[in-house]
Amino acid sequence: MDEAVIEARKTCERIVDNVERVIVGKRKAVELAVIGLISKGHLLIEDAPGVGKTILARSLAKSIDCSFKRIQFTPDMLPSDITGVSVYNQKTSDFEFRPGPIMGNIVLADEINRATPKVQSALLECMEEGRVSVEGTTYDLPSPFHILATQNPIEYEGTFPLPETQLDRFMLRLSLGYPSLSDEVSIMANQQYAHPIDQLGPVATSDEVLALQMVVRQIFVDDSMKQYIASLVAGTRQNSAVYLGASPRGSLALFRTSQALALLSGRDFVLPDDVKALAEAVLAHRLIVRSADHSRDNNVKTVISQLLDSVPVPGTIVAR
Repeated sequence: MDEAVIEARKTCERIVDNVERVIVGKRKAVELAVIGLISKGHLLIEDAPGVGKTILARSLAKSIDCSFKRIQFTPDMLPSDITGVSVYNQKTSDFEFRPGPIMGNIVLADEINRATPKVQSALLECMEEGRVSVEGTTYDLPSPFHILATQNPIEYEGTFPLPETQLDRFMLRLSLGYPSLSDEVSIMANQQYAHPIDQLGPVATSDEVLALQMVVRQIFVDDSMKQYIASLVAGTRQNSAVYLGASPRGSLALFRTSQALALLSGRDFVLPDDVKALAEAVLAHRLIVRSADHSRDNNVKTVISQLLDSVPVPGTIVAR
């Protein structure tokens, strides 16, 4: 196995283990967050209040020694509150750019569905192109750049559902869920005297994260695996229960995250199990089902489960 892959896996494990010092008992969710980071994708966390969404973002930023910015979305927010504004400087008799909170490595977009569509759309250029445009001038965002957006799936009053075009920009969607009884006891014990995040130190650098993103792209994907991914995504468009299936961006997201999971598993090639493990997190939020049933997520999960059962799995992939 390539030495770069071995070292990259060790770095990923250090990051996951470090975040787990704060986010107790949620290793799969933490791994998904790291997969999103090294895949150069953005993360949508959909869960109830108080389960650790903000702490996950802060822990990830601290673990990789990157800047952390938080944007608390509200209905009265303006696009300039995110991107920044140009302010006239009387001393220099010129306008100068004052960057908004989007200018960070790890950006928490808290309760993103509370902002108006106009503000939500201000994120599109940032998420897709890694830059912002203010009064005709374009500014590059720092690198690495990673958005973790949160929303409460239960509360709908005073919210603006994310349009499909914006949901499609998120590479992964995850849910932390409530902790087990023993984990909740551990959380109380860990925070009795101080919050563990206060003692959390970096275990990687931003340069190492950029290197991880390069290594992910080198993970081998057999042609049969690419066909398998394309067939799964095409199946979402042909399913009679689905009104809107996943776009080619969904195929690319499943392709890239499968490479990242293979790396996290210590392999330099992708297996069908990698694709299966990520199918729901990558595709579920991209689908619109026809059913009038309010349990939309259950319907989507059923569609994806049926696809995984019906689409033929490629034969054994042999590493190069």
